Amino acid sequence: VVVPSGAEEISALTQNINTVFTTEDIDNLLPHRYPFALVDRVVEYEAGKRAVGLKSVTKNEEFFNGHFPGRPIMPGVLQVEAMAQLAGIVALQMEGAEPGAVFFFAGADGIKWKKPVVPGDTLVMEVEIKKWNKKFGLAKATGTGYVDGTVAVVVKEMTFALAK
Repeated sequence: VVVPSGAEEISALTQNINTVFTTEDIDNLLPHRYPFALVDRVVEYEAGKRAVGLKSVTKNEEFFNGHFPGRPIMPGVLQVEAMAQLAGIVALQMEGAEPGAVFFFAGADGIKWKKPVVPGDTLVMEVEIKKWNKKFGLAKATGTGYVDGTVAVVVKEMTFALAK
């Protein structure tokens, strides 16, 4: 295995990552704003099915002021919220979703935190819509978050309600 070194080689690792939705695109889809906008960009997207998104975690995040001083860790519930926002990007564009609808995070089950997420990490999240009831605007999704190729958080089921 060849390990890249130097800024140019390390920078080249990210050149093949395609941005499907930019921060501006996400702002047009979701109502969340700083400090609660937790998806920086979407790098894979299958309409009506799944998405992969990134959250770059910096030491300047508001939540680090109290969680925890001297040992900052991204709160687990915000890791789940970040995946919920990513699922919202998919759900709001499902066939039958009303234009201008908002989504409400209605529940989460089977959550496991496996690795702390700290400043400098990039939380790489994958969500998949498992059920979509267009008549009632209900969606169920799964999600997994990774840091440096290691699972950080898993959610077996997230439930959402879309409403106008």
